[in-house]
Amino acid sequence: MKSVLKICNMHTVEDVNKIRRAISNNEGVVACQINREKGEVSVVYDDYFVNNESLIQSLEDLGYAVL
Repeated sequence: MKSVLKICNMHTVEDVNKIRRAISNNEGVVACQINREKGEVSVVYDDYFVNNESLIQSLEDLGYAVL
């Protein structure tokens, strides 16, 4: 399964690193690509282990707004 999440308050390299760690900590995530300029996170994951809502929740727990 692949999802593209829009994050409106990702500005710095530190934000990118925090987001990458948060996404990678979810079991079942295969790949994660972050485009800071577009404010997009592309995630490839196994939906047997994790779903889109869990990914969004892990980012919102860090204080990021996901559209």
